[in-house]
Amino acid sequence: MDSVLLQPHQGLFLPQNLMNPFSLSSKLKLKPRTLFSKSLPFRIFCTTSQNLENPITEIPPNGKASANSKFNLQNLKQNWLSSLSNNEQIDGNGGFDWIIGIDPDVSGALALLKYDNSVCISAQVFDAPFVQISVGKTRRKRLDAKSIVQLLQSFDAPKGTTAYLEQSIPFPRDGKLGWWSGGFGYGLWIGVLVASGFSVVPVPSSSWKREFELARSTSSKDDSRELAARMFPDLTSMLKRKKDHGRAEALLIAAYGKGYKTKADELCMSDDTPEVLTKL
Repeated sequence: MDSVLLQPHQGLFLPQNLMNPFSLSSKLKLKPRTLFSKSLPFRIFCTTSQNLENPITEIPPNGKASANSKFNLQNLKQNWLSSLSNNEQIDGNGGFDWIIGIDPDVSGALALLKYDNSVCISAQVFDAPFVQISVGKTRRKRLDAKSIVQLLQSFDAPKGTTAYLEQSIPFPRDGKLGWWSGGFGYGLWIGVLVASGFSVVPVPSSSWKREFELARSTSSKDDSRELAARMFPDLTSMLKRKKDHGRAEALLIAAYGKGYKTKADELCMSDDTPEVLTKL
C-alpha cells in the first residue's frame, strides 16, 4: 500500500489582520485550493437511531394519512392518556362516583361532584389557589402549587379518581405572556394531580362547550354562569359575579366528565368499544 504524505500547499499565507477572526471582511472571498498532494479514498457510511421494532410512521406531506398512520396516531394519543392515568383500582368511595372538573387558569377553579348512579348528591367548587409575584415591575398571579396539593389532600378522594382538566390551547390574541401562563397552569395541574394519585383526562374547551351548546360565537362567559346556576341551584350564590365564570366552567367541565365517564362505562360492555372510543 502506498504511503500518503500530507503537504500543505505552498504559498498559502494569511495576512496579519486575518489572524483575528473578528477582523474578516464580508467582501473577502477565499477561493478553494487543493491542500493535499494526493487524493484520499473515503468510505461513505450512515447510521440511524430509529427503533426498527417500533418504526415511526411518516405522514404524507399532503396531509392524507393512511388508515395505518391514523391508527398509530391514535396509539400515540392513547399512550399520552395512559401516562396520566392511575391504574390502581378505585375503592373506598362509598359507592359514589367522584368527578373532578378543573379550569386551569389562574382565575379558574376546581369542582368536585359526587354521584349516586345518575343523581348528583354533592357539588362543591373551590377557587384555584394563587400567589402574587413580581415580574419585572409588574405584580402578577401564579398558581400556588403547595396550596393545590393541600386542597386535593383534603378531599380524601379514592385513588384513581378521574379529574377532567380543560386543555390549554393558546390563541394569537393572548400574546406571549398569556401563552406562557396558560401552559404553566396546565402543566402544573397535570403534575400535581398525577403525583397525588388522580387520573387526568384533558378536555378541549370546544368539546365540553359543544356538549352544552356554548360553542357559538355569540356565547359568553355569562351564559356559562347561567347554565351552571340552573344545573347546580344550591351553588347559585357562588356564581353571581362576572368573575365567577371560572367556577361555572369548572362545574360544567365536571358535569361533562360525568357524561364522558358514563359513555365509557357503557362502551366497556360493548364489542365495538375500540372503534367508538375514538369518537368520544
